[in-house]
Amino acid sequence: MEKFTTITSTCVPLPIENVDTDQIIPARFLKATTREGFGDNLFADWRYDKAGNPKGDFVLNNPTYKGEVLVAGKNFGSGSSREHAAWAIGGYGFKVVVSSFFADIFRHNALNNGILPVAVSEEFLGELFVSVKGNSKATVTVNLQEQTITNNETGKSESFNINAYKKECLLNGLDDIDFLLSNRDKIEAFEKQRVYSY
Repeated sequence: MEKFTTITSTCVPLPIENVDTDQIIPARFLKATTREGFGDNLFADWRYDKAGNPKGDFVLNNPTYKGEVLVAGKNFGSGSSREHAAWAIGGYGFKVVVSSFFADIFRHNALNNGILPVAVSEEFLGELFVSVKGNSKATVTVNLQEQTITNNETGKSESFNINAYKKECLLNGLDDIDFLLSNRDKIEAFEKQRVYSY
């Protein structure tokens, strides 16, 4: 995975609450077993009409809004546990999703796929939506090392929580297998010193 550094980016606002994984990536796209192409079908039922034409009123089809940060409403990623939802978000180009609450399974899937879910207060989220709607060039800065997010339009910052292990993995660009391999010498040394009883 790519190492996660401090990101300053414009945002794509999606002020919809209770977005579930079937809305993020509809079930009909789950037949694939590799990650390629999922970004093209992110929010497919909201993004395209039945003929496959882009819907002009959906934010991903609005050239005004771009960036590596998706700002979403409360309770993002609820529903089934499909990892494909994280694949679709990452495949589209988002590196951060900001919300006031994430479903647990989605949060874990996102972290496992190099996407940082940043949970903020409802007040901070509301102000961020106002900033982005008022100025599509408004940016946020996400500092994973310091675990802070800053609305650069207002100067306000908040801290966010993240599992220490997942933080280390993101900072170093490691997935779970990479992490184990990076500690291979320590694991082998431990095994050699271990006493087995049969």
